[in-house]
Amino acid sequence: MRSNRNITGITNNLLSRFFIVSFIVLALIAVVSNAVAQTSPILPEAPGSFAQLAKQVSPSVVNISVVKIVKGRQMAPNMPFGQDDPFRDFFDRFFGDQMPRDFKQKGLGTGFIIDEEGYILTNNHVVEQADEIKVRLSNDKEFKATVVGLDPKTDLALIKIKPEDAKIIPLPLGNSDKLEVGDWVVAIGNPFGLGNTVTAGIVSAKYRHIGSGPYDNFIQTDASINPGNSGGPLLNVSGEVVGINSAIFSQTGGSIGIGFAIPINIAKDLLPQLKKGKVVRGWLGVMIQNISPELAEKLNLKDDKGALVGNVSKGGPAEKAGIERGDVIVSFDGKKVSNSSELPIMVASTPVGKNVEVEVIRKGKKKTFDIKIAELEAEQEAKGPSEAKPTLGLTVRKITPEIARNFGLSETTGIVVVNVENDSPAQEAGLEQGDIILEVDQTPIKSVEQFKQIISEYKVGSTILLLVKREDGTLYLTLKVW
Repeated sequence: MRSNRNITGITNNLLSRFFIVSFIVLALIAVVSNAVAQTSPILPEAPGSFAQLAKQVSPSVVNISVVKIVKGRQMAPNMPFGQDDPFRDFFDRFFGDQMPRDFKQKGLGTGFIIDEEGYILTNNHVVEQADEIKVRLSNDKEFKATVVGLDPKTDLALIKIKPEDAKIIPLPLGNSDKLEVGDWVVAIGNPFGLGNTVTAGIVSAKYRHIGSGPYDNFIQTDASINPGNSGGPLLNVSGEVVGINSAIFSQTGGSIGIGFAIPINIAKDLLPQLKKGKVVRGWLGVMIQNISPELAEKLNLKDDKGALVGNVSKGGPAEKAGIERGDVIVSFDGKKVSNSSELPIMVASTPVGKNVEVEVIRKGKKKTFDIKIAELEAEQEAKGPSEAKPTLGLTVRKITPEIARNFGLSETTGIVVVNVENDSPAQEAGLEQGDIILEVDQTPIKSVEQFKQIISEYKVGSTILLLVKREDGTLYLTLKVW
């Protein structure tokens, strides 16, 4: 009996130890598994780590540094009698060598390699008007780059390096149309010139229109996009490029804000033309607008879908086909038109000379027109580095409801400063992000186009009087054109 009790005790003791050891092993496995995968029972598809993706794509992401030769301000511009002061020749003759005339303005950006020939995609605003472009790979090898094609309307640029014996790894281009709101995305760029940095977030929205032009169609993300990230890739979790980081809107002027990326499908459509150095767009010849509920009621429309024709260009394809003011375009080349923002992109991407069917609603009845698409005029041929032009160092946008919310503006009309470059005339004048420009030399400003037209008439050395609204007050600023 005693020996049986001893055996039973030993057995129980061994079983207890076995269970304790098993529990510890299982706990360790759970901890290690969680550390490696970091998965969530609520979000089983959430990635545990982006480390492998970052290692995989980093060799394909490049740092871009540019130099622009800017006409310098002379040391004696404020002569008592202005630009025609009789003493100017005296100063130029005796002090000309000591008076800086031109200076180099440096900038940083990001790009990514798209093929083994050395083609690199980036933003137009990164390399536009650059006199010198250098590209540095992740292994610190540096190359001179040339501009192949520019498209300011979509803020896209294609540049090229000669890899020679260097091994370069292109990034695969994905399909931005397959992105869904809530999908994980990773942004890689060169913020503040510090080298490649990885940030992650989700797709917050698609098809965003932020007032930057007729071809607005941005991916909105909460992945941090900092100064210097422009032109870098926005990637899905498979390591495919789904967007090109382009802009950030922030009330503080820092990196905390909303990031926007150009869908990669737009770049893929334009690549063949960018490689030829010129982007040619289709032209329909109509001015359009969105349909408000009030307009829909007045026009006896069932809903507010479509693009309302406000005007028809004389002699244009639409007029020749029979399109009239007041028509509502609801379909273009077999694709539904939900609003006025979609139509310009559809038309622009249509080959010149192609005949397309355009369906409209006219006085409650549907009509179909066969229209031959023409070429959009005034498209400038993409060029490489050129002589620097007068610059202000600021970016303005039309105030849309989206921009008003982002900047905390009470105004819904006019133009707002969305970016001020460092060491620029705008910064020196005291302009700040979020300032609303009310007047230029006492001329009221109503649109971005009007502002650009007025500014284009000034020359280097001119002084501009600006009236701006900042928060609840207004103030005058003087801006010197460099």
